[in-house]
Amino acid sequence: MRRFALALLLALWAVLVAAQQPPKPGPKDACPVCGMLVSKYPNWVATIVYKDGHAHHFDGAKDMFKFWFDPPKYVAAHSREMIASIWVTDYYGLQRIDARRAYYVVGSDVLGPMGHELVPLASKADAEDFVKEHKGARLLRFEQVGKDLPAGLDDGRF
Repeated sequence: MRRFALALLLALWAVLVAAQQPPKPGPKDACPVCGMLVSKYPNWVATIVYKDGHAHHFDGAKDMFKFWFDPPKYVAAHSREMIASIWVTDYYGLQRIDARRAYYVVGSDVLGPMGHELVPLASKADAEDFVKEHKGARLLRFEQVGKDLPAGLDDGRF
C-alpha cells in the first residue's frame, strides 16, 4: 500500500512539474505576428499560454511583445485577460523562463531571427554581463518595455 501511495505522489508531482513548463512549438507552429515557423529557432522561442491551455509561439521576445500590446490585432477574440503565463528563452541557459521575471537587453550586437531583438536573460548578473560582452544599450524589465520599443527595434529606433 505504501508503494502505491508513493507511486501516486510521484506521478502527481511529475504532472505538476510538467504543468509549470510551456508546451514546445511543433514543426508547423507559426508566429502569429510575422508568420515564421517558430521551431526553426529554438534558442529564441517565446510562448504565451492561455488559461484554457492554448498557446501561441513566437520567434523571439520582440514579436511576443508586439502581440502582448495588442493581441486582437494578431488573433481575433484574444485578450490579455485570457493569458495564464508568458515564457521566453534565456539567452545563456537556453531554458524557458517566466517572461515577467526576465531581464531584457536591447541594442546589442546579437541579432535574433528577425534582426534586432529584446534578448532575454534569467538574472540581473547575466544581463549585466551580456550588456558588457555584447555592447548592449539598455537593460529593461518586462514592465519597462514600452509599446513602441518592439517596432523601434525593427527600424533602428531603440
